[in-house]
Amino acid sequence: MPSPMLQAKSGEIDTVEKRRKYTVGIVGCGQNGILHAYLFARAGFKVKCADANQTVVDGIVRGRISFLPREIEQKLKNYVKTGILEATIDVKTAVAQSDIIVIAIPVEIDEKKKANYSNLEATCKLVGSNLRCGSLVIIVDTVGVGITQGLVKETLQNTSGFKVGADFGLAYCPARFPDTQSFETFPNQERIVAAADENSLSAASLFSEAIAKNTKKTHNIKTAEAVALFQAVQQDVNVALARELALFCEKAGLDYIEVKKLAKDDVYSTFLSLPLGDDTYKEPYLLLEDAENLNLKFRTPAIAREINEDISKHAVNLVNNALKNCGKTLRRARISLLGISQMPNVQSAPKKMVEELTRMLEAKGAKVSLYDPHLQSDALTEMKSRFRKGLTETLEGADCLLILTGHEQFKRLNLKRLKVTVRMPAAIVDFVGIVEPDKVEREGFVFRGLGRGVWKN
Repeated sequence: MPSPMLQAKSGEIDTVEKRRKYTVGIVGCGQNGILHAYLFARAGFKVKCADANQTVVDGIVRGRISFLPREIEQKLKNYVKTGILEATIDVKTAVAQSDIIVIAIPVEIDEKKKANYSNLEATCKLVGSNLRCGSLVIIVDTVGVGITQGLVKETLQNTSGFKVGADFGLAYCPARFPDTQSFETFPNQERIVAAADENSLSAASLFSEAIAKNTKKTHNIKTAEAVALFQAVQQDVNVALARELALFCEKAGLDYIEVKKLAKDDVYSTFLSLPLGDDTYKEPYLLLEDAENLNLKFRTPAIAREINEDISKHAVNLVNNALKNCGKTLRRARISLLGISQMPNVQSAPKKMVEELTRMLEAKGAKVSLYDPHLQSDALTEMKSRFRKGLTETLEGADCLLILTGHEQFKRLNLKRLKVTVRMPAAIVDFVGIVEPDKVEREGFVFRGLGRGVWKN
């Protein structure tokens, strides 16, 4: 039997054969949970994926996970077949049988933009009541400053009767999965490993280094929590600034894409390279709430959030403006949203803005259809009935195409054939900068694009 996690040494997990003796329990099988299940299984550990949602568990067992690239999906399917990875709705048993418990329960943001930790707290109670002495618990989702040492630690200790650092280990190792990241390149991303006591830090670092090539250790968990939030907020602010400049380009008759090209090698303009159409993150809300609790008014992050929250509204405005120039209105217009996945050219999680955008367009009387060559309808929940299996079916009789993800298929759209399929005059709205405005307009389409202020009609 392997020694308890807090006493584990590097020589005990330096080969795949040795790692097979250890079981990693993943509690919560969303994107972050599945990511860690894949990484630990690939590294050689036995993995138990536990989720209360039977549909999620069934998807893992069948190797059908809508937000995974297909090659990773196939690898996970093979891990299930060979017994390296198991999936279950029995969270209690999975925790009781695991040496390492990875809690991947995301903090929810409610309608008032406040953090809701109830799911995380309930999970910690469940984990604590089934925790084995000597186990290691790792939190991998971003949380507010003080949550790990406060809510998480106290709940685990109270329900287990154990003490952190003596009876079990507790570490915070946040993992953000940027839209530009892939499952293969993610292990190269720098990971922070934070734990208040030496035993927990040593054990968490040892096992984290088995799945990540670059780790930074710290005893200050609050600092680690702040770093994860600060990085996300910086990204959010940069995206907001880039979007504001893109709007300037629209009004000034400039092409944001050309500005990006000219500023490509300027170290002071790196924010210009950010994808304008990407989803935003929950982390800014966590930090804004922490600041509010400290009686601090955070102006810049709050304004950035406001700007980024309005991106769907701007998309609707572009569609509306384009249709007007076609002599049409949004009411009864057929709008085809092309590209639902976050990442281009691979199967990945759906963009969150798609649901909001669809609701906004339909509220104005439009009929919306969705298409993505890398997703299937089961990747969507509320929007499932609007999803179309083929591009031609999606475009049939459309008044406007709104491109949201830069898939290669959309870059190669045959505009001459498209004129026969859609209901001319029709519009093309490019939200990701993959279409040439002049080419589109020469074929008789009305063009609009985020930051592309060079349209002629």
